[in-house]
Amino acid sequence: MAAIVIPIRMSPTPSFPSSGPSRHTLSPTPFRVPTRTGTSFSLSSRNNGPETECPVPHEQQPINEYHSLSTLFPFSWAAGDVVEYGSRLFATGATFALLLGLPVAWFGSAGAQAEPVKRALCAASSGLFAVTLAVLRMYLGWAYVGNRLLSATVEYEETGWYDGQIWVKTAEVLARDRLLGSFSVKPVLSRLKITLVSLATSLFVCALILINIDGDQNLTSNEPGVRVVPGVYNDDSARLFEPDAFCGEPDLQ
Repeated sequence: MAAIVIPIRMSPTPSFPSSGPSRHTLSPTPFRVPTRTGTSFSLSSRNNGPETECPVPHEQQPINEYHSLSTLFPFSWAAGDVVEYGSRLFATGATFALLLGLPVAWFGSAGAQAEPVKRALCAASSGLFAVTLAVLRMYLGWAYVGNRLLSATVEYEETGWYDGQIWVKTAEVLARDRLLGSFSVKPVLSRLKITLVSLATSLFVCALILINIDGDQNLTSNEPGVRVVPGVYNDDSARLFEPDAFCGEPDLQ
């Protein structure tokens, strides 16, 4: 009986390069995952930094806002040396008082030559008021950046005010921002608060002194038969310039 041989074709064994088995690599293209807030953020490889996972525009990220504010005039004054900070505030107040406050107080009312203390206090008050406004503006700016650093979410705008979004910070970003806000922004806010309290107290003292000066002048000028408006009108000076208006009235002497 003859044997029948049936050839069997075996599938060829896959050949591998000599360097080893081929490794399939994933495309690094990020994909977007929706969050509970309705926004989405991209996820990439684990080796990337926290900034790559943040959809917030570069200029609206809290850490970049902090760096920008720390170099911006006059907000950078509060983050500098204490002596330099105080000297700049003093120079600002003195410049405003001498160049604007003193001329207005001296030439803006009658009888200023007879009341130099009052005019000087008015000029000093104007300088203190200008410094108070500057410090208040610095405080508002630093408080805004500090709140964004310490907050767990970031509100941002993609193209305009009409498409506001909210991004939830990752654990790494939140830890970094809160560390920066606690050790860099809070000391600045404490310094500005102390400055505002000191300036408000100084303005209150100047106002009390001015009120007392006006009260003393009114008491000394309330003599019978004499019409006096401090710094504006006096019967003696008016009699010298307009004697016809006082015809028939007895002399005040």
